[in-house]
Amino acid sequence: MSFLFGGKKKTPQELMREYKRNVDKSVREIEREKTKLQTQEKKIINDIRKAAKEGQMGPVRVMAKDLVRTRAQITKFYQMKCQMQAVGLRLQTIKSTQAMTEAMKGAAKAMKGMNAKVNPIAMQRILFEFEKQSEIMDSKQEMMDDAIDDAFEADDEEAQVDEVIGQVLSEIGIDLGDQMHHAAPTAAAANAQEDLDADLEARLKNLKS
Repeated sequence: MSFLFGGKKKTPQELMREYKRNVDKSVREIEREKTKLQTQEKKIINDIRKAAKEGQMGPVRVMAKDLVRTRAQITKFYQMKCQMQAVGLRLQTIKSTQAMTEAMKGAAKAMKGMNAKVNPIAMQRILFEFEKQSEIMDSKQEMMDDAIDDAFEADDEEAQVDEVIGQVLSEIGIDLGDQMHHAAPTAAAANAQEDLDADLEARLKNLKS
């Protein structure tokens, strides 16, 4: 009747190998996507530098936001990769545990041959404690993952954007000071902004020359 349900039933060892292959495949796919994002990150940085040198601060800010979000995605992929590798390690541990169980069975047979007795109640208690500790570890890992996610979600994107812009402008030798952070300048501030623009234009000309 086994042919009616997808063929021969797989052994635990075969299932374990299949799970491990799937995990390894997922890790490779995650690494490929992360590499693509890192390539995109470099392109965005170059575009920001180019736009900043041309004095196009509007596009600079838009691209800086894109850069912040791209970096956040890269970090997420790092987390996913670590989690999948942890799953792979857990599978390897289970496989090792199975091997140890088989060894214990062999030892039990040897003990029977020497008229020794194995206490099944004590063995059951040990297995129960092992399962309990595994659940505790899983719970702690889940709490750590949630805490990491909350920390990233709590980050101030605008502050990161300003930091990116500041870094790029510093690299190309332009300092806009606190003027970059004022959203609605007064009449006096507007005059200061005009002076700042003139100074910026002069510096940009020096950069191009």
